[in-house]
Amino acid sequence: MTINVQKTVDAVARGRAHRARRRRTVIIVMAILIVVIFAISLMVGQSFYTPAEVVGVMAGNDVPGATFTVGRLRLPRAVLAVLVGLCFGLGGVTFQTMLRNPLASPDIIGISSGASAAAAFAIITLGLGATGVSVFAIVVGLAVAVLVYVLSYRGGVAGTRLILIGIGIAAMLDSVTAYILSQAADWDLQEAMRWLTGSLNGSSWSQVIPVLAALGILAPVLLGQARNLSMTQLGDDTAAALGVRVNRTRLIIIVAAVGLIAFATAAAGPIAFVAFLSGPIAARIVGPGGSLLVPSALVGALLVLVADFCGQYALGTRYPVGVVTGVLGAPYLIYLIIRTNRAGGSL
Repeated sequence: MTINVQKTVDAVARGRAHRARRRRTVIIVMAILIVVIFAISLMVGQSFYTPAEVVGVMAGNDVPGATFTVGRLRLPRAVLAVLVGLCFGLGGVTFQTMLRNPLASPDIIGISSGASAAAAFAIITLGLGATGVSVFAIVVGLAVAVLVYVLSYRGGVAGTRLILIGIGIAAMLDSVTAYILSQAADWDLQEAMRWLTGSLNGSSWSQVIPVLAALGILAPVLLGQARNLSMTQLGDDTAAALGVRVNRTRLIIIVAAVGLIAFATAAAGPIAFVAFLSGPIAARIVGPGGSLLVPSALVGALLVLVADFCGQYALGTRYPVGVVTGVLGAPYLIYLIIRTNRAGGSL
Protein backbone atom coordinates (compact mmCIF):
# COMPACT_ATOMS: atom_id res chain seq x y z
CA MET A 1 0.00 0.00 0.00
CA THR A 2 2.81 2.39 0.92
CA ILE A 3 4.61 1.58 -2.33
CA ASN A 4 1.49 2.37 -4.39
CA VAL A 5 1.03 5.68 -2.61
CA GLN A 6 4.67 6.57 -3.25
CA LYS A 7 4.29 5.71 -6.93
CA THR A 8 1.26 7.95 -7.16
CA VAL A 9 3.09 10.81 -5.46
CA ASP A 10 6.06 10.36 -7.79
CA ALA A 11 3.78 10.30 -10.85
CA VAL A 12 2.06 13.52 -9.74
CA ALA A 13 5.45 15.16 -9.12
CA ARG A 14 6.70 14.13 -12.57
CA GLY A 15 3.52 15.47 -14.17
CA ARG A 16 3.90 18.81 -12.43
CA ALA A 17 7.56 19.03 -13.40
CA HIS A 18 6.71 18.23 -17.02
CA ARG A 19 3.99 20.89 -17.14
CA ALA A 20 6.31 23.44 -15.56
CA ARG A 21 9.05 22.69 -18.14
CA ARG A 22 6.54 22.93 -20.97
CA ARG A 23 5.24 26.23 -19.63
CA ARG A 24 8.75 27.70 -19.33
CA THR A 25 9.66 26.51 -22.81
CA VAL A 26 6.52 28.03 -24.36
CA ILE A 27 7.08 31.36 -22.61
CA ILE A 28 10.74 31.51 -23.70
CA VAL A 29 9.91 30.58 -27.31
CA MET A 30 7.14 33.18 -27.53
CA ALA A 31 9.38 35.85 -26.03
CA ILE A 32 12.07 35.05 -28.62
CA LEU A 33 9.49 35.17 -31.44
CA ILE A 34 8.29 38.57 -30.23
CA VAL A 35 11.85 39.90 -30.25
CA VAL A 36 12.46 38.49 -33.75
CA ILE A 37 9.23 39.90 -35.25
CA PHE A 38 9.86 43.20 -33.46
CA ALA A 39 13.33 43.42 -35.02
CA ILE A 40 12.04 42.50 -38.48
CA SER A 41 9.32 45.15 -38.26
CA LEU A 42 12.01 47.76 -37.61
CA MET A 43 14.22 46.65 -40.49
CA VAL A 44 11.68 45.87 -43.23
CA GLY A 45 9.51 48.39 -45.06
CA GLN A 46 9.66 50.64 -48.09
CA SER A 47 13.35 50.90 -47.21
CA PHE A 48 15.43 48.14 -45.65
CA TYR A 49 17.81 48.97 -42.81
CA THR A 50 20.46 46.65 -41.47
CA PRO A 51 20.48 45.46 -37.87
CA ALA A 52 23.50 47.70 -37.23
CA GLU A 53 21.58 50.77 -38.44
CA VAL A 54 18.56 49.89 -36.33
CA VAL A 55 20.70 49.37 -33.24
CA GLY A 56 22.42 52.68 -33.95
CA VAL A 57 19.08 54.48 -34.03
CA MET A 58 17.95 52.83 -30.79
CA ALA A 59 21.26 53.84 -29.20
CA GLY A 60 20.53 57.48 -30.05
CA ASN A 61 22.97 57.85 -32.94
CA ASP A 62 22.15 59.89 -36.03
CA VAL A 63 21.81 57.44 -38.92
CA PRO A 64 20.88 59.10 -42.24
CA GLY A 65 17.38 58.04 -43.29
CA ALA A 66 16.97 55.52 -40.51
CA THR A 67 16.80 58.10 -37.74
CA PHE A 68 13.44 59.37 -38.97
CA THR A 69 12.01 56.19 -40.53
CA VAL A 70 12.97 53.82 -37.73
CA GLY A 71 13.08 56.20 -34.77
CA ARG A 72 9.95 58.22 -35.52
CA LEU A 73 7.77 55.84 -37.51
CA ARG A 74 8.58 52.17 -37.06
CA LEU A 75 9.85 52.05 -33.47
CA PRO A 76 6.83 53.65 -31.74
CA ARG A 77 4.51 51.57 -33.93
CA ALA A 78 6.23 48.32 -33.00
CA VAL A 79 6.42 49.23 -29.31
CA LEU A 80 2.72 50.16 -29.28
CA ALA A 81 1.87 46.87 -31.01
CA VAL A 82 3.62 44.91 -28.27
CA LEU A 83 2.05 46.93 -25.46
CA VAL A 84 -1.54 46.82 -26.72
CA GLY A 85 -1.13 43.11 -27.49
CA LEU A 86 0.01 42.47 -23.93
CA CYS A 87 -2.94 44.49 -22.59
CA PHE A 88 -5.54 42.76 -24.77
CA GLY A 89 -4.15 39.30 -24.09
CA LEU A 90 -3.92 39.83 -20.34
CA GLY A 91 -7.32 41.53 -20.03
CA GLY A 92 -9.10 39.02 -22.25
CA VAL A 93 -7.87 35.88 -20.51
CA THR A 94 -8.70 37.42 -17.14
CA PHE A 95 -12.38 37.64 -18.05
CA GLN A 96 -12.38 34.20 -19.67
CA THR A 97 -10.79 32.62 -16.59
CA MET A 98 -12.93 34.43 -14.05
CA LEU A 99 -16.19 33.62 -15.84
CA ARG A 100 -15.09 30.14 -16.95
CA ASN A 101 -16.18 30.79 -20.52
CA PRO A 102 -14.04 31.44 -23.63
CA LEU A 103 -16.74 33.79 -24.97
CA ALA A 104 -16.31 36.15 -22.03
CA SER A 105 -13.86 38.52 -23.70
CA PRO A 106 -14.11 42.31 -23.96
CA ASP A 107 -14.86 41.98 -27.68
CA ILE A 108 -18.02 40.06 -26.89
CA ILE A 109 -19.38 41.56 -23.65
CA GLY A 110 -19.56 45.21 -24.67
CA ILE A 111 -16.45 46.87 -23.26
CA SER A 112 -14.81 47.41 -26.64
CA SER A 113 -18.16 48.51 -28.09
CA GLY A 114 -18.51 51.11 -25.34
CA ALA A 115 -15.07 52.54 -26.01
CA SER A 116 -15.78 52.53 -29.76
CA ALA A 117 -19.10 54.37 -29.40
CA ALA A 118 -17.43 56.90 -27.12
CA ALA A 119 -14.61 57.48 -29.58
CA ALA A 120 -17.02 57.95 -32.50
CA PHE A 121 -19.06 60.42 -30.45
CA ALA A 122 -15.95 62.29 -29.35
CA ILE A 123 -14.56 62.55 -32.89
CA ILE A 124 -17.75 63.34 -34.79
CA THR A 125 -20.02 65.14 -32.34
CA LEU A 126 -17.62 66.75 -29.88
CA GLY A 127 -14.74 67.31 -32.28
CA LEU A 128 -12.12 66.31 -29.72
CA GLY A 129 -8.46 65.75 -30.50
CA ALA A 130 -6.52 62.53 -30.04
CA THR A 131 -5.96 63.00 -26.30
CA GLY A 132 -9.58 63.91 -25.64
CA VAL A 133 -10.81 60.93 -27.65
CA SER A 134 -8.57 58.57 -25.68
CA VAL A 135 -9.66 59.89 -22.29
CA PHE A 136 -13.33 59.79 -23.26
CA ALA A 137 -13.02 56.23 -24.58
CA ILE A 138 -11.30 55.06 -21.38
CA VAL A 139 -13.95 56.61 -19.13
CA VAL A 140 -16.88 55.20 -21.12
CA GLY A 141 -15.23 51.76 -21.41
CA LEU A 142 -14.93 51.62 -17.63
CA ALA A 143 -18.52 52.84 -17.23
CA VAL A 144 -19.84 50.14 -19.57
CA ALA A 145 -17.95 47.48 -17.63
CA VAL A 146 -19.53 48.71 -14.39
CA LEU A 147 -22.97 48.74 -16.02
CA VAL A 148 -22.62 45.17 -17.30
CA TYR A 149 -21.39 44.02 -13.89
CA VAL A 150 -24.25 45.73 -12.01
CA LEU A 151 -26.96 44.44 -14.36
CA SER A 152 -25.62 40.88 -14.16
CA TYR A 153 -25.17 40.87 -10.38
CA ARG A 154 -27.80 38.86 -8.56
CA GLY A 155 -26.34 37.49 -5.36
CA GLY A 156 -23.16 36.97 -7.36
CA VAL A 157 -22.04 37.17 -10.96
CA ALA A 158 -22.90 34.22 -13.20
CA GLY A 159 -20.79 33.96 -16.35
CA THR A 160 -23.71 33.16 -18.64
CA ARG A 161 -25.79 36.07 -17.37
CA LEU A 162 -22.91 38.54 -17.70
CA ILE A 163 -22.12 37.38 -21.24
CA LEU A 164 -25.73 37.63 -22.42
CA ILE A 165 -26.20 41.07 -20.87
CA GLY A 166 -22.86 42.15 -22.34
CA ILE A 167 -23.86 40.97 -25.81
CA GLY A 168 -27.13 42.92 -25.56
CA ILE A 169 -25.39 46.11 -24.44
CA ALA A 170 -22.76 45.65 -27.16
CA ALA A 171 -25.51 45.40 -29.79
CA MET A 172 -27.11 48.63 -28.53
CA LEU A 173 -23.78 50.44 -28.48
CA ASP A 174 -22.94 49.22 -31.97
CA SER A 175 -26.26 50.69 -33.12
CA VAL A 176 -25.36 53.99 -31.47
CA THR A 177 -22.01 53.94 -33.25
CA ALA A 178 -23.68 53.24 -36.60
CA TYR A 179 -26.09 56.17 -36.08
CA ILE A 180 -23.26 58.54 -35.18
CA LEU A 181 -21.31 57.48 -38.27
CA SER A 182 -24.36 58.04 -40.48
CA GLN A 183 -24.44 61.69 -39.36
CA ALA A 184 -20.73 62.32 -39.88
CA ALA A 185 -19.07 64.58 -42.39
CA ASP A 186 -16.63 62.90 -44.76
CA TRP A 187 -13.49 64.17 -43.02
CA ASP A 188 -14.71 63.09 -39.59
CA LEU A 189 -15.94 59.76 -40.93
CA GLN A 190 -12.49 58.83 -42.23
CA GLU A 191 -10.86 59.52 -38.85
CA ALA A 192 -13.59 57.66 -36.95
CA MET A 193 -13.42 54.63 -39.23
CA ARG A 194 -9.63 54.47 -38.92
CA TRP A 195 -9.99 54.39 -35.14
CA LEU A 196 -12.93 51.95 -35.09
CA THR A 197 -11.17 49.47 -37.35
CA GLY A 198 -8.22 49.17 -35.00
CA SER A 199 -5.08 50.63 -36.47
CA LEU A 200 -1.47 51.39 -35.53
CA ASN A 201 -1.07 53.94 -38.30
CA GLY A 202 0.35 57.22 -37.07
CA SER A 203 1.58 55.70 -33.81
CA SER A 204 3.62 58.07 -31.67
CA TRP A 205 5.35 58.09 -28.31
CA SER A 206 2.47 60.15 -26.90
CA GLN A 207 0.27 57.07 -27.41
CA VAL A 208 2.86 54.66 -26.07
CA ILE A 209 3.41 56.34 -22.70
CA PRO A 210 -0.17 56.02 -21.28
CA VAL A 211 -0.41 52.36 -22.33
CA LEU A 212 3.00 51.63 -20.83
CA ALA A 213 1.98 53.33 -17.57
CA ALA A 214 -1.31 51.38 -17.42
CA LEU A 215 0.50 48.11 -18.08
CA GLY A 216 3.14 48.89 -15.45
CA ILE A 217 0.51 49.60 -12.80
CA LEU A 218 -2.31 47.16 -13.61
CA ALA A 219 -0.44 44.09 -14.86
CA PRO A 220 1.26 43.50 -11.47
CA VAL A 221 -2.17 43.77 -9.84
CA LEU A 222 -3.54 40.98 -12.04
CA LEU A 223 -0.44 38.83 -11.67
CA GLY A 224 -0.66 39.27 -7.90
CA GLN A 225 -4.23 37.98 -8.03
CA ALA A 226 -3.36 34.99 -10.25
CA ARG A 227 -3.87 32.40 -7.50
CA ASN A 228 -7.19 33.91 -6.38
CA LEU A 229 -8.29 34.15 -10.01
CA SER A 230 -7.62 30.45 -10.49
CA MET A 231 -9.58 29.66 -7.33
CA THR A 232 -12.67 31.49 -8.62
CA GLN A 233 -12.91 28.86 -11.36
CA LEU A 234 -13.93 26.36 -8.68
CA GLY A 235 -17.06 28.37 -7.87
CA ASP A 236 -17.75 31.10 -5.34
CA ASP A 237 -18.50 28.80 -2.42
CA THR A 238 -15.41 26.65 -2.91
CA ALA A 239 -13.18 29.67 -3.45
CA ALA A 240 -14.52 31.30 -0.28
CA ALA A 241 -13.92 28.09 1.65
CA LEU A 242 -10.30 28.17 0.48
CA GLY A 243 -9.87 31.65 1.90
CA VAL A 244 -10.55 33.81 -1.17
CA ARG A 245 -12.54 37.00 -0.59
CA VAL A 246 -14.55 36.44 -3.74
CA ASN A 247 -16.34 39.77 -4.23
CA ARG A 248 -13.25 41.82 -3.36
CA THR A 249 -11.06 39.70 -5.64
CA ARG A 250 -13.53 39.90 -8.51
CA LEU A 251 -13.81 43.68 -8.20
CA ILE A 252 -10.03 44.14 -8.23
CA ILE A 253 -9.65 41.82 -11.19
CA ILE A 254 -12.42 43.47 -13.21
CA VAL A 255 -11.12 47.01 -12.61
CA ALA A 256 -7.55 46.04 -13.55
CA ALA A 257 -8.56 44.05 -16.64
CA VAL A 258 -10.97 46.71 -17.89
CA GLY A 259 -8.33 49.38 -17.31
CA LEU A 260 -5.86 47.50 -19.51
CA ILE A 261 -8.44 46.97 -22.25
CA ALA A 262 -9.60 50.59 -22.11
CA PHE A 263 -6.11 52.10 -22.36
CA ALA A 264 -5.14 49.75 -25.20
CA THR A 265 -8.38 50.51 -27.05
CA ALA A 266 -7.89 54.23 -26.57
CA ALA A 267 -4.42 54.02 -28.11
CA ALA A 268 -5.02 51.72 -31.07
CA GLY A 269 -8.75 51.23 -31.35
CA PRO A 270 -10.65 48.00 -30.68
CA ILE A 271 -8.29 45.61 -32.47
CA ALA A 272 -10.70 42.79 -33.16
CA PHE A 273 -10.47 39.40 -31.45
CA VAL A 274 -6.99 39.73 -29.91
CA ALA A 275 -8.43 39.58 -26.40
CA PHE A 276 -10.73 36.78 -27.54
CA LEU A 277 -8.08 34.60 -29.20
CA SER A 278 -5.09 34.99 -26.88
CA GLY A 279 -6.42 32.90 -23.99
CA PRO A 280 -7.56 29.84 -26.01
CA ILE A 281 -4.34 29.82 -28.05
CA ALA A 282 -2.25 30.04 -24.88
CA ALA A 283 -4.28 27.26 -23.25
CA ARG A 284 -3.74 25.02 -26.26
CA ILE A 285 0.04 25.44 -26.43
CA VAL A 286 0.77 25.61 -22.68
CA GLY A 287 -1.48 22.75 -21.66
CA PRO A 288 -3.44 22.24 -18.42
CA GLY A 289 -2.35 23.57 -15.06
CA GLY A 290 -0.96 26.93 -14.05
CA SER A 291 -2.06 30.46 -14.75
CA LEU A 292 -2.54 31.57 -18.35
CA LEU A 293 -1.96 35.26 -17.66
CA VAL A 294 1.65 35.54 -18.85
CA PRO A 295 1.33 33.14 -21.83
CA SER A 296 -1.85 34.89 -23.00
CA ALA A 297 -0.21 38.31 -22.75
CA LEU A 298 2.69 37.08 -24.89
CA VAL A 299 0.31 35.50 -27.42
CA GLY A 300 -1.55 38.82 -27.64
CA ALA A 301 1.65 40.75 -28.31
CA LEU A 302 2.73 38.24 -30.94
CA LEU A 303 -0.70 38.32 -32.63
CA VAL A 304 -0.71 42.11 -32.94
CA LEU A 305 2.90 42.28 -34.17
CA VAL A 306 2.41 39.57 -36.80
CA ALA A 307 -1.00 40.87 -37.91
CA ASP A 308 0.29 44.41 -38.28
CA PHE A 309 3.33 43.26 -40.26
CA CYS A 310 1.16 41.10 -42.54
CA GLY A 311 -1.33 43.93 -42.97
CA GLN A 312 1.42 46.26 -44.12
CA TYR A 313 3.55 44.07 -46.36
CA ALA A 314 2.23 40.55 -46.94
CA LEU A 315 -1.16 41.06 -48.59
CA GLY A 316 -0.41 43.17 -51.65
CA THR A 317 -2.02 46.27 -50.20
CA ARG A 318 -1.97 47.85 -46.75
CA TYR A 319 -4.68 46.92 -44.26
CA PRO A 320 -5.16 48.11 -40.67
CA VAL A 321 -4.18 45.54 -38.08
CA GLY A 322 -7.81 45.18 -36.96
CA VAL A 323 -8.82 43.90 -40.40
CA VAL A 324 -6.25 41.09 -40.25
CA THR A 325 -7.12 40.03 -36.70
CA GLY A 326 -10.81 40.17 -37.58
CA VAL A 327 -10.25 37.73 -40.44
CA LEU A 328 -8.48 35.40 -38.01
CA GLY A 329 -10.94 35.74 -35.14
CA ALA A 330 -14.35 35.52 -36.80
CA PRO A 331 -13.99 31.91 -38.01
CA TYR A 332 -12.76 30.83 -34.57
CA LEU A 333 -15.79 32.46 -32.92
CA ILE A 334 -18.12 30.54 -35.25
CA TYR A 335 -16.21 27.31 -34.58
CA LEU A 336 -16.39 27.83 -30.83
CA ILE A 337 -20.15 28.41 -30.89
CA ILE A 338 -20.72 25.32 -33.08
CA ARG A 339 -18.50 23.17 -30.85
CA THR A 340 -20.31 24.36 -27.72
CA ASN A 341 -23.69 23.67 -29.31
CA ARG A 342 -22.70 20.17 -30.41
CA ALA A 343 -21.42 19.41 -26.92
CA GLY A 344 -24.87 20.23 -25.59
CA GLY A 345 -23.54 23.21 -23.62
CA SER A 346 -24.60 26.79 -23.45
CA LEU A 347 -22.91 30.11 -23.39
